[in-house]
Amino acid sequence: MTGTGTRRLTTAQALIAFLARQYTERDGRRHRLIGATWGIFGHGNVAGVGQALLETGGAMPYLQGRNEQAMVHAAVGYARQSGRLSAHAVTTSIGPGATNLVTGAALATVNHLPVLLLPGDTFATRPADPVLQQLEVPSAGDVSVNDCLRPVSRYFDRITRPEALIPAALQAMRVLADPAETGAVTLALPQDVQTEAYDWPPEFFAPRVWHVRRPAPDPYELDRAVRAVRAARRPLIVAGGGVRHSAAEETLAAFAAATRIPVASTQAGKGALRHDHPADVGGIGHTGTATADDLARTADLVIGIGTRYSDFTTASATLFAGPDVRFLNINLTGFDAHKLGALPLVADARTALEDLTAALAGHHYRTEAAYESEYTDAKTRWEERVDAAYATEDPDARPTQTQVLGLLDELVTGDDILINAAGSLPGDLHKLWRTRSPLQYHVEYGYSCMGYEIPAAIGVQLAAPGRPVWALVGDGTYLMNPTEIVTAVQENLPVKLVILQNHGYASIGGLSASVGAEGFGTAYRHRSPDGGFTGPPLPVDLAANAASLGMRVLRAGTVRELREALAEARSADRPTCVYVETETPDTVSGPPPAQAWWDVAVAETATRPSAVKAREEYERHVTDRRRHL
Repeated sequence: MTGTGTRRLTTAQALIAFLARQYTERDGRRHRLIGATWGIFGHGNVAGVGQALLETGGAMPYLQGRNEQAMVHAAVGYARQSGRLSAHAVTTSIGPGATNLVTGAALATVNHLPVLLLPGDTFATRPADPVLQQLEVPSAGDVSVNDCLRPVSRYFDRITRPEALIPAALQAMRVLADPAETGAVTLALPQDVQTEAYDWPPEFFAPRVWHVRRPAPDPYELDRAVRAVRAARRPLIVAGGGVRHSAAEETLAAFAAATRIPVASTQAGKGALRHDHPADVGGIGHTGTATADDLARTADLVIGIGTRYSDFTTASATLFAGPDVRFLNINLTGFDAHKLGALPLVADARTALEDLTAALAGHHYRTEAAYESEYTDAKTRWEERVDAAYATEDPDARPTQTQVLGLLDELVTGDDILINAAGSLPGDLHKLWRTRSPLQYHVEYGYSCMGYEIPAAIGVQLAAPGRPVWALVGDGTYLMNPTEIVTAVQENLPVKLVILQNHGYASIGGLSASVGAEGFGTAYRHRSPDGGFTGPPLPVDLAANAASLGMRVLRAGTVRELREALAEARSADRPTCVYVETETPDTVSGPPPAQAWWDVAVAETATRPSAVKAREEYERHVTDRRRHL
């Protein structure tokens, strides 16, 4: 301390001390805002943030990562499981360590999930120019590679003087804790400024609580919403991730029970209702159920709750086909609330649903019995299709991918959490998975980033100790980013990894075939004499790879062996991998096909018959696209 009562610390020491005293509060419950800091050290952060973490003596927990992108994914998994009320920071060196953050930052921002990024930066004082790993821009001396984080961050600042940290750190916390603005927040830290000492005011280190607000709807907007619902004969709710972020699941269940309005869900919103709730009709859109998509085609009012209306949800603007369909959007942000020419209800999802339920109660609104019977009967028929996809008649046969999900369905309870992000699994899960609890279904499909699952499982396990956490990956995804297995082993986090080996990019292979590209470049096979990739499968042993990184590995070759391996993995108290080579499905054990279209542009001119046919099919679907204005 100095004579004036200030505290002399380096910029990095001050930042870490500040972060350790930040909290969020919602509904009377307090949470630590920055629960831990992930880091890989190099020049640019080792003597700054690295030394500062050492100085804290454990006041700021440290987690050792192996890949910078993976560290962000782990932080995002933690934040989502924590209801966005607690987050992690990620520190890197300059250069490639910093640019490796970009993909994870984009994923966080697209999904409105908080993560604090602390990349090292080149010298602010420029004692030598250039330094190792510095990008020189002849027309702009103040640009570094960290500027590539600007478009994928909700807030960005470069701390070129110690005292500049004070306003920047406060703004960073404000954005992280703001449910309408949150996402990736970046404070770029020049390496010399990190280590520079400054006399800090004690108020900077006082515990600070950031209230996470629940904005109530505007009375005018609420009145219009009530009138729109009362006029609807075939309303449909589309539950998005905002339902889960605001912990509105019970409120939504009560609203659906009172009004008998069916509830479809986006990938981010699946689990907003239990699968056996009478009003739950499953996933919506290109990867949705026939029940939900058929209702969407004839709905006269679509009530979006916390959804961005991505092209997968709207079937590329072809799904909501009713000639007089209207939209009512409940969302924290006016940007999303006004989409599709909707009546906006800008508010917290739980607060808005509570007010809408109360307002409708006086009018005794409820959908007609015939409509309720229609969607409940359709739901029963869809469940029969799920049963068929899950069926395993021969215990000694190699399982299909959907049978793997069926065996998990037999095993799990509401405690289990399933994580996935890319490939064909998101479609199968969205259509088939029977969600048993609000936070069980964790499919990141806003950015659909291969390699997310394993590090995200670590973040989720840190946020939910004692709960079984499953990372479901195909071989393509596994090869993208398996390195954080080492972190799971180091921390003895009992994540359960299920590797489905199908020898290539199966999802993109199917898409490629449908758009006339004939599966080109999507199989993991040796080159054939004609130069293609149609030779024998590559002799890659992913199970051995996982074992070499420290995981216990259980190999399963049949349905019977897989059932036993999954049960053993679930009860394991250390990181465990189940490896299974899946069979190509037949018409019985495969997933139902897509129930709605997805727009992937097809070559307008081509010589190969497959592409010509695909273009004809594309032009047929394009005519169904409409703008809701």
